[in-house]
Amino acid sequence: MKNALFLCCVIAFFSCEKELQNTKLSGAVFGTSYNFIYHSDVNYQKEFDSLFYVLNKSLSTYQTNSDISKINKNEEVEIDDHFIKVYDTSKEIFERTEGALDPTIGNVVNAWSFGAEEAMKDIDSIKIDSLMRYVGFNKTKRKDRIIEKEHPNIYFEFNALAKGYGVDVISEFLEKKGVENYLVEIGGEIRAKGKNVEKKSPWKVGVERPHFDGNQSILKAIRIKDAAMATSGTYRKFKVDKDGNRYSHIIDTKTGFSSKTNLLSISVIAADCMTADAYATAFKTMGIEKVKAFLKEHPELKVFLIFENTNKEFETLALNGFPES
Repeated sequence: MKNALFLCCVIAFFSCEKELQNTKLSGAVFGTSYNFIYHSDVNYQKEFDSLFYVLNKSLSTYQTNSDISKINKNEEVEIDDHFIKVYDTSKEIFERTEGALDPTIGNVVNAWSFGAEEAMKDIDSIKIDSLMRYVGFNKTKRKDRIIEKEHPNIYFEFNALAKGYGVDVISEFLEKKGVENYLVEIGGEIRAKGKNVEKKSPWKVGVERPHFDGNQSILKAIRIKDAAMATSGTYRKFKVDKDGNRYSHIIDTKTGFSSKTNLLSISVIAADCMTADAYATAFKTMGIEKVKAFLKEHPELKVFLIFENTNKEFETLALNGFPES
């Protein structure tokens, strides 16, 4: 009897040990890195790679044969379900934010050559004006699986929400496989469900402290469950004018010019990561007061702002119940 009891205890011990294990996968995708942690003993790396391939084939402007590249070159193409979801979400947020998010601004951003040099050069306003003629998501429409453009020079780029959408695709794949506890991260955009079973604790993620010198450190750590978070910052890509003013790499979609901003970081928590990613980008061009007004009408979004006051000191603002820790 004692031997049987001992054997049962041993079996129970090893069963619990196996149950507490997470699968952890990491690698490179979409020009950045990914880290997936999920409570399962199944390695889905091959399936993830297949999903990455399909997403790039649909949405990557870096692939000449992708659907989005073909549309930008005015070739005929029937878009897939991924393109439809990203396009329709972009249209919805474009309208809600009065154009603050506009996936047709890409050519203007490229004209400013952000990332090439830190110094701000004089930009030819005539060139910017000529490019702005083809900016406006309202100048496009979807008819079933066909995208129509008012002018062939209209250029699509979904970088503002593509990483977030990739996070959602991986997360929803895991859920279909019955995985109830996971944390999916691509390039800093995150979606979490359940808890960290292995550590017997909630999922915790960090909000980064802004550093203009390229260093990295965490300002605060928060618990996240059954939600997604995306962060967009202006402190890594910027230019400086002759007076020392910093200009964000986020271009005003109405003027085509970069605006001086004191907003350094915007973190958004939403139900899905594509939505969080899109709003984190849109809020950069709106400014603090407009963001505060917008959020009064959208309690489903939780937002954390880091900005610079008139004394060049960091301040923070948590809105709509963004977690303290």
